[in-house]
Amino acid sequence: MKGQLILILLILFLYTGCRKTEKLPATSGTETIDNILDETSPYFATGFNFSTAKKTTSLSTPKPDIVLELGGNINIFIFQTNAGLNGFFLEGEYTDAVSAELAFNGLTEPIVSDWAEWANPVKPNQVWIYRSADEHYAKLRVITTFSEVRDPRNYGSCTFEWVYQPDGSLTFPAQ
Repeated sequence: MKGQLILILLILFLYTGCRKTEKLPATSGTETIDNILDETSPYFATGFNFSTAKKTTSLSTPKPDIVLELGGNINIFIFQTNAGLNGFFLEGEYTDAVSAELAFNGLTEPIVSDWAEWANPVKPNQVWIYRSADEHYAKLRVITTFSEVRDPRNYGSCTFEWVYQPDGSLTFPAQ
């Protein structure tokens, strides 16, 4: 009887110890997005969604928070959003990657004076603040941009570091 009790307790212990915990999406990282259109339709772009920390298309739910577009020529990069409100603020432009990274890491409570409809133009060593339709925020540090002439559509990509604030405040953790 004592052996059976120990066996039952051991099984219960192993069962409760093996439960999977729900993994929450990341709240920071580095990502590269481009302007390649969705394979299923030439009108839908692939972008990045901060709340899920994933690339997603504008056909998906949830839709991307930001997508990359090229402006009138292949050297002008633009972040766009379907948030339904002006969602971008240029926090600063820096002369080199080290300065941009220091500013990005030290940015804990940005003061936004005026939101813009697009992030335009997007260049390396910039720090942007993004506001989603449900008033959640992300900060982005543009690391690199790349473009080239391609047929039938010119190609552009952008690599950025990001931190998302899921609690809805405009306060970011110190890094």
